[in-house]
This record gives sequence, structure tokens and C-alpha cells, in this order.
Amino acid sequence: MIKGFVFDLDGVLTDTAEYHYQAWKNLAKKLTIEIDREFNEQLKGVSRMDSLNRILAYGNKENDYSEEEKERFAHGKNEEYKKLIEQITEEDLLPGVTEFLDDLKKRGYKSALASASKNAPTILNRLKIADRFEGIVDPAELKNGKPDPEIFIKGAEILGLDTTECVGVEDAEAGILGINSANMFSVGIGDPMVLTAADLNFETTSELSLDKIIEAAEK
Repeated sequence: MIKGFVFDLDGVLTDTAEYHYQAWKNLAKKLTIEIDREFNEQLKGVSRMDSLNRILAYGNKENDYSEEEKERFAHGKNEEYKKLIEQITEEDLLPGVTEFLDDLKKRGYKSALASASKNAPTILNRLKIADRFEGIVDPAELKNGKPDPEIFIKGAEILGLDTTECVGVEDAEAGILGINSANMFSVGIGDPMVLTAADLNFETTSELSLDKIIEAAEK
């Protein structure tokens, strides 16, 4: 029986992907690496250091910098990103998200956030939905990034539930694979041709339906 939901943030509740893209693109340019939107798809749902390493590998510079330098680059990217997300308001919630979260709360389902973003608490507060969540997984405590299931397992632990009692909601392939590996029912938001591993798919957040999810998950 489903009792809780574990959400990703970017692309599911709001779309900060553009801010991430601008900050990564600017950093890459400083390192004389050019990235485009197509490459940026590989960074969705991936941790900050893993994203940086992918960019460096893409520019054939993966062995050019020390770990200390990489930490400095990642910190600089995050500082720029934090300035960009100061613009976020509740108007930036994706279509249908407020109604879906209201429906969950009204019907007694618990929610947790499982995002690789260390800025997730700030973003939830700016979106004015922090009170809808029992808690947020702290990415600093994670040993492995998505598609490892660790972040979703910890999300279930925050809710005090078994993973089989939870639904995971994601917009990235790595996240869907992590949800499946955690033995949760997976809901994909986005192109079903990309999120082929999802148990159930909605092309946009405006299509989210609690009834459809529960019916499919409890078959």
C-alpha cells in the first residue's frame, strides 16, 4: 500500500535547469570548454562534482586539475547559481504541482525531497512549499549519486516507510533508474521515449494525477 512520495526537485517541482545550465556554461567557458544544451541533458539529476567531472572529460581536461582546484570550480559555479536562483518565487512552481501537493496532503500521503541540489532547502522556501515536506535528504551525507538508489532509500527513511510503500517522482533517466533500484514505484515526468524505465509516465506536471498513480502502483 502506498503511503508516501519521494520527489526530485529540478524538472519535477520547479525548473531551475536553465540556471544550472547558465552557471555550468560560464564555468566551462572559463576552462575553454564549450558545452551546449544537448550536452547539458547529461548533467540533469547528477551531483555537482560528477557534473564537473563530466564537463572536464568532455573537454579532454579530466586530468588537468587537482581535487582542490575542482572543488574551487564547483564552489564558484554554485555561488553563481545561488545568485541566479534569488529570482525564484512561487510563480516558478511547475503547472499542476501546487494542486498535486495539496491533494497529497489532503489525502494523508507523506512527502520527502530527494534532490542532488544542496540548495534545495532555499528553493523550497522561495517556492513557499517547504511545509509540504516531512524532510529533505541531505546530499552531503550521500556516498553515491544517482542512478544509485541511496538518495531514494534515505527519502523513504525520512518518511519512516519501507521503499515499497513509496512512489518516486523524477524527470531524469538516472533518477528513474535509482528509484527502480530502491524498489519503489517510479513516476517519470517528461518524454516517455527517454524515460522508458519508468513504471508510469506523465509528459508534463500538469498531467499529474494521484488517482492514476495509486491505481497503477497498487495493481
